Amino acid sequence: MRLFAAVLPPEDVVAALAAEVAALRRLPGADRLRWTGRPGWHLTLAFYGEVDDDVVPDLSARLERAAHRTAPFELALRGGGHFGHGRALWAGADGDLATLRLLADRAESAARKAGVPMGQHRRYHPHLTLARGREAYDVGPYVDALAGFTGRAWTVTDLALVRSNLPRSGVPGEQPRYETVARGTLGAAG
Repeated sequence: MRLFAAVLPPEDVVAALAAEVAALRRLPGADRLRWTGRPGWHLTLAFYGEVDDDVVPDLSARLERAAHRTAPFELALRGGGHFGHGRALWAGADGDLATLRLLADRAESAARKAGVPMGQHRRYHPHLTLARGREAYDVGPYVDALAGFTGRAWTVTDLALVRSNLPRSGVPGEQPRYETVARGTLGAAG
């Protein structure tokens, strides 16, 4: 199954971001982007790709231990940016980014110890993907519009192991479906 570890923002934080995204989608050229649906909004900690079913219990247990070793921390969605010459538009994060990065490192380490091939380590850049483009596109106006956005701060209390079910119908605009497979509570080890 296709898996990743993530922080899932609470519903009221997602609702505030949805209002901001609705305004972005009214900007000229917004139809050139493939907008991520609200159920897909998350801050990826580590992407695992295809993981054999028999590895999932060990990965889940290791992620739970990684969560237990990490204290709860404050986070907010703030501003935005892009990757790949406008191929991905995202909302940024603010707050205790050092602990968020630590949790991301621990999620990657848990996967390596469970036998999930992770490839080369990359520096973690916290973001929540809002839209993607098939080609390079000037998303400057969208990034500018996001510059003033600051969502409510919340306390991150868990990490989620999420399954990504990719669309198979071939229907344009169909979104992946996400299913939380496991959760680990932060700071539970005391």
